[in-house]
Amino acid sequence: MSKSDRLFRLLHLIRGLTPPVTAARLAGAMEVSERTIYRDIDALRAAGARIEGEAGVGYTMTEDPALPPQTFTQLEIEALVMGLSEVQSRGDAALSEAAADALIKITATLNERQQRQAAHAVNLVHRFYEPEVPQVDMTVLREATWTETALDISYSDAEGRRSERRIYPLAIVYLDHRVMILAWCCLRHDFRKFIADRIVEARRTDESFRPRRVPLLRDHIAQLKAQGKSR
Repeated sequence: MSKSDRLFRLLHLIRGLTPPVTAARLAGAMEVSERTIYRDIDALRAAGARIEGEAGVGYTMTEDPALPPQTFTQLEIEALVMGLSEVQSRGDAALSEAAADALIKITATLNERQQRQAAHAVNLVHRFYEPEVPQVDMTVLREATWTETALDISYSDAEGRRSERRIYPLAIVYLDHRVMILAWCCLRHDFRKFIADRIVEARRTDESFRPRRVPLLRDHIAQLKAQGKSR
């Protein structure tokens, strides 16, 4: 790997990994020594990259519009087009529109050759079935999850029994045919999975559960994995 390729790879890692990223972690990912990481960070800073942090603490990338745009390989372009096409076909109206807009913005930053690659991608998305479309406003669910705010929901189970619950929404999962909400249920004092098209109504509350979403979600996923292994 050339030095320029190594520097771009290092930028990509600092951008993508949860900050602050230690030199040891970067060195492991790059398969180089920590001394090389320190030298390369100095080189990136000299070139204008705004990288905050220091040895022993970790590093954080502060995006700078003066930096050159990122380039993509043809396979990365295919992955972007395919992923955003999947969101357009699978998401609710607002999410689908956002995916289409994102693809337009990304494509506009590419050079002419890469724009042709994006326009004529070989990996396409098509589904022979129409997934269930939740009647609840998905924007409310997304914003509550982003802001870590509790929701009061009216929920109808598989037998049509209706209940009122307060939940802490942790994640929105898109399954093959349905959308599922992973949440902490305040009524049951436990983790629960709610099918989005069975949520009759979702109402915002003033209760914040910040900063509990990430650790709760981590525990919920660990529980689901343990249940899957026991079957």
